[in-house]
Amino acid sequence: MYKSISELCAFLNLDPAQLNLENAPNFPIKVPRHFASQIEKSNPDDPLLRQVLPTTHESILHTDFSNDPVGDLASNSTPSLIHKYYGRVLLVISPRCDIHCRYCFRQNFPYQQAKKNNWQVALQEIANNTTIEEVILSGGDPFTLAENTLNDLIEKITKIPHVTTIRFHSRTPIAAPDKSPNQSFIQVIKSSRLNIVLVVHCNHPNELSNETLLLMQQYKDANITLLNQCVLLKGVNDNTHTLAQLSKALFSQGILPYYCHLLDKVSGSQHFEVKKHQAQIIIQELRKQLPGYLMPQLVEEITGEPYKTPISF
Repeated sequence: MYKSISELCAFLNLDPAQLNLENAPNFPIKVPRHFASQIEKSNPDDPLLRQVLPTTHESILHTDFSNDPVGDLASNSTPSLIHKYYGRVLLVISPRCDIHCRYCFRQNFPYQQAKKNNWQVALQEIANNTTIEEVILSGGDPFTLAENTLNDLIEKITKIPHVTTIRFHSRTPIAAPDKSPNQSFIQVIKSSRLNIVLVVHCNHPNELSNETLLLMQQYKDANITLLNQCVLLKGVNDNTHTLAQLSKALFSQGILPYYCHLLDKVSGSQHFEVKKHQAQIIIQELRKQLPGYLMPQLVEEITGEPYKTPISF
């Protein structure tokens, strides 16, 4: 794990003095070795590097950007539980991620909530609300939990009769596949009565590897539905060619494209923003290159709306 700019730059044969870098103590650099190994050495413009390297752009304030860009806190009356949409809730179960993405919309979330005693209250609320059919496990990253803790939580959710689906949102299988739960986790999944969905987060085809392929094969063998969500990021994947290659690479590993998000406007991320009209042009061109089943849905999250908002053309 690389936790300093100098350490990461030394591995990548980069001179920190030639880059517009900034230490970010509130959201420090964190890059797993696997993800770093996918970055092209000696290339300061590598699209994977752009996602993890803190720069001076982050200190620029912008009135349209905030610490809570999607209104999580307004939907967070029960600690660790976010209830925005009908029929499904999101349970924040870990304060940690295996990678710190510089555009992360939840980097300022009050993660002191993500404690096991808070889970018990949240699970009771889910049990009392029979409209809830799906529980989304997120964070942070749910796959940073100890495997036995994660398994225990799955078994607790399985006992709630009206819940039919558990959905995991995780960057770990892509960024650090060696840390992703497998053996006992897969056995618990195979024995569960629930539908299991894993939404991974991959923004660029270069993030995928032989290691991610082997892990996805294990998950597919366990009958886990595999989907991907990406974020449209300036300088990373804001062109039709890259997104087309991403969809094809995902499909070759058994993953279907799901969402392509406009950037959630978290403070310090304005240098990643792709404007809506530019995104529409990119996605329209993408439709000419891909079959429908490989097309991610272009969406944005608007605070207070009862669903992710599809972007019309």
